[in-house]
Amino acid sequence: MGKHRIAAIPGDGIGKEVIAAGEEVLTALAKRTAGLDLSFTSFPWGSDHYMAHGRMMPEGATDELKTFDAIYFGSAGDPRVPDHISLWQLRLAICQGFDQYANIRPTRVLPGLKSPLANVTAKDIDWLIVRENSEGEYSGAGGRVHQKLPLDVGLDVSIITREGARRILKFALDEARKRPRKTLTFVTKSNAQRHAMVLWDEVFDEVKAAYPDIKTDRMLVDAMAARFVTDPASIDTVVATNLHADILSDLAAALAGGLGIAPTGNVNPERVFPSMFEPIHGSAFDIMGRGIANPLGSFWSAVLMLDHLGEPDAGARLMRAIETVTREGRVLTRDLGGQSTTAEVTRTVIAALD
Repeated sequence: MGKHRIAAIPGDGIGKEVIAAGEEVLTALAKRTAGLDLSFTSFPWGSDHYMAHGRMMPEGATDELKTFDAIYFGSAGDPRVPDHISLWQLRLAICQGFDQYANIRPTRVLPGLKSPLANVTAKDIDWLIVRENSEGEYSGAGGRVHQKLPLDVGLDVSIITREGARRILKFALDEARKRPRKTLTFVTKSNAQRHAMVLWDEVFDEVKAAYPDIKTDRMLVDAMAARFVTDPASIDTVVATNLHADILSDLAAALAGGLGIAPTGNVNPERVFPSMFEPIHGSAFDIMGRGIANPLGSFWSAVLMLDHLGEPDAGARLMRAIETVTREGRVLTRDLGGQSTTAEVTRTVIAALD
């Protein structure tokens, strides 16, 4: 147990609502947990800041964030701001600036909830998706030439480096080793992408040699998407490049009951920089301000944050409270088939801490 300083960046849309709910739950948890001290500093960065100042966060923002133990993030995205600006000037600026190269997305069907897949139960979906989070298809390499002319060309280059591949594949194998099944599925597309993805394959073969205790298999990304639907029980830990894992993890969340409950962590494993934790549901402007956003994704993301901060008992207590609420099924938001508000779910999770 210890004292942890957390930078809260609610961002855009419902991010403001679910991060406020998350702070409320974490504060209640700290009051009930001897020795746990959590302090929050909120930063009003995002599209409102962009509209006022022409940038998503101020100059020197990342220098200020470096002083915190973790970052608790809401969402980035606003109809007033082009998506590539809102993403690259806020979330990706933090992820890349802090070398948060390991994105982790646990996926489970929580008690009381149902997968949209027929005859699939909670025991069939218990996955950990590891996403390379710093290069690949989202490296930012590329450009535009001949803009607004008939020859207008836009180019995005997928960058795979040997070291970038090595470190994320080692991280994924280490995570697979922690899980009971000790199984890892490696996702690629080297049949069609014959340069960068072939290097991705080669590095995997090199790295996995040091993990004889881990059972591995290899899948093309399109076949993997089908396998998520047709044979979910065969999957345990998955590792994929930035774009592939981004798409697969949203599919996984939908198959486990919905994007509203899904958490993620953007991790700097070496802990040189703070890591960032966030729900994956986005800014959801269509329901912003109505008080009906599902806060469970932000709560589960807080569980990941507590684990990373070395507070696994507190994280487990919060996870039990989340599962108590979903199991009982009385207080759920509309995306999970209920009629409850964000505030009602928050109060019920706090009560379940006891």
